[in-house]
Amino acid sequence: MKIDNFFVELKRRNVYKVAVAYAVASWLLIQIATQVFPFFEIPNWAVRLVVLLLIAGFPVALVFSWAFEITPEGVVRESEVGTGKSFTRHTGRKIVALTVVLAVLAAGLLVFQLWGPRKLQSAQSNVPGENAGPISDKSVAVLPFENLSDDKSNAYFTEGIQDEILTRLSKIAALKVISRTSTMKYKSAPDNLREVGKQLGVAHILEGSVQKIANAVHVNVQLIRTATDEHLWAESYNRKLDDVFGVEGEVASAIAEQLDAKLSGAEQKAVTEKPTQNTAAYDAYLRALSIEHNNYNYEAYVQAERGYEQAVQLDPNFALAWARLAIMRSFLYFNAIELNKNTATAVREAADRAMALAPEAGESRVAQGAYRYRVARDFEGALAAYQEAQKRLPNSSLVFEYMAFVQRRLGRWTEAEVNYKKALALDPRDIQLLSAMGNEFYSYLRRFDEALASIDRALQIGGNPSEYAAKAGVLQNAGQLEEARKELAQIREDALDDWIISARVGQAIYERHFDEAIKVIERKLNAIPKDQALDSFQEMFLVQLGQCQEWLGRRDEALQSYSRAVSAIKPTPETVVEPDANGTPSSLALAYAGLGEKEKALQQAQAAVKAYETDAINKPQAETALAQIQARFGDHDAAIAALPHLLEVPAGLTTANLKLDPFWDPLRKDPRFQRLCEEKSK
Repeated sequence: MKIDNFFVELKRRNVYKVAVAYAVASWLLIQIATQVFPFFEIPNWAVRLVVLLLIAGFPVALVFSWAFEITPEGVVRESEVGTGKSFTRHTGRKIVALTVVLAVLAAGLLVFQLWGPRKLQSAQSNVPGENAGPISDKSVAVLPFENLSDDKSNAYFTEGIQDEILTRLSKIAALKVISRTSTMKYKSAPDNLREVGKQLGVAHILEGSVQKIANAVHVNVQLIRTATDEHLWAESYNRKLDDVFGVEGEVASAIAEQLDAKLSGAEQKAVTEKPTQNTAAYDAYLRALSIEHNNYNYEAYVQAERGYEQAVQLDPNFALAWARLAIMRSFLYFNAIELNKNTATAVREAADRAMALAPEAGESRVAQGAYRYRVARDFEGALAAYQEAQKRLPNSSLVFEYMAFVQRRLGRWTEAEVNYKKALALDPRDIQLLSAMGNEFYSYLRRFDEALASIDRALQIGGNPSEYAAKAGVLQNAGQLEEARKELAQIREDALDDWIISARVGQAIYERHFDEAIKVIERKLNAIPKDQALDSFQEMFLVQLGQCQEWLGRRDEALQSYSRAVSAIKPTPETVVEPDANGTPSSLALAYAGLGEKEKALQQAQAAVKAYETDAINKPQAETALAQIQARFGDHDAAIAALPHLLEVPAGLTTANLKLDPFWDPLRKDPRFQRLCEEKSK
């Protein structure tokens, strides 16, 4: 047979078409195998076997198509079919149709494989447990201990014992230890340990109980394998109150031994070291720890600060209490709470004392980081301190979260996201972390789908009203006011949480229901005791009150509100308004602008931008306030010139902000402003 005739015959016998059809069908089968086999836990070698069989079958299919023909009477040898009776052309059309169908199916499956999981991961990348990997055999979660004391007020003591065991375990690098904010949502002895283990991503659960009677303490613990409910280890400890400090270290060491986790010398020392010998100081410390862990508001943190202060007064050498005192005071300073007590000096002294007493403790490094971050605003120094802390507290979700906080400020958003996800891996059911990632981190980056997915996960776990407010805030920034209104409707009307008030005021302003915004703000301000100083959030509400009154034409009332705000923020000409978490220097500038003091307002706004120069979150917000003041006083060129940058930089503006915020009304007729709104909407 001549070469030319051979290729013609290949075509006539549909060999080419069979080859293409076989390749497409194989492609489809391989995709199905890679997707379906893992679901049924079929081992990976089975997928490889399918691929090898398909490769081996390829030449067989070609030989078959050459040697045989499909006819109405069945499959017969090609040589037995007369030329006039051949069905190869008809068969070829069927092969082409089948190939097209298979190709469409294969392409569709490929698109799903490439795009579907990526889209799902994009929306849920911050949602732990949804796409978790294999569970490490050296992983453990410490569930809430049962309080068996007759005096139920001893619950703080039981929580403290559990928390100290968990803290010591978290210092062991060979283990994966889930943080308490995730475990505290379970009861002491849940019915379905396998499901709990799956939700937390651990292979083992530690259960326990504590009974405190007068000066005697009984602690009972048991380690359980979640997959089988097998009790691997159990122990009871009977101690006097002044000898209970060593129990936490003994339990942590025993668990490490059971899970075959090797401890370094430094880890062994950190795990077994007793924090104090003073029972009264330890009691005060545990009470403060319980208040801090079970509440998330300024009032509770003030109480916790007092508890840690009492602990160090009872034992001046109590390094852990000094560290917690520094961290708590830094938070209160950062949010301008009781600044007469929580001064920069007070925070630094507590952090330095912890470092002097326990220079190798991870907690001391965290205290140093808190001072540098929240007080000194030395973000690079804070990150270095947190990185040192992470070496000593490898399982602390808070340390990863703190590093992410600082990296945001430094504008290192990719690194921050990595550490946020590490924090979530160790604390997969932390509602506040999920909410903050949504309302702050992803919202700052305008990744609104991921922001909403994160907050929805918090609500699914069991979020509180502030999570609805957080979700409303994201929706407002995305311009979805109707959806935001529905979220706010889930919250009681009399709720006074600052974040809830902020979301409700923002909604009312964007909808231009200024009367409603005024009612919300006044209800909040009237609930504050007359002798209590306003915090930075409440000072901002005063400025917003003046703005709403002004937009309604109630100029005299607005002037009173602006004056109150200035008096609260800068009570004397000598008062230095330091940069803080809530942008107080910018609030002061806006209050001056409301009073009509143009030069003061512009100078203060420019000073705020300079104060936040190294802060990638607060600087865009300060630049926004400056642009709003410039627009207010007629400098439209300067205001509009700032907007393209603010619409691009993280933590800046969104198109919805431009379209909805009354502050930009002076610019609405300017074609340049209109183009910005149109361009960013596309």
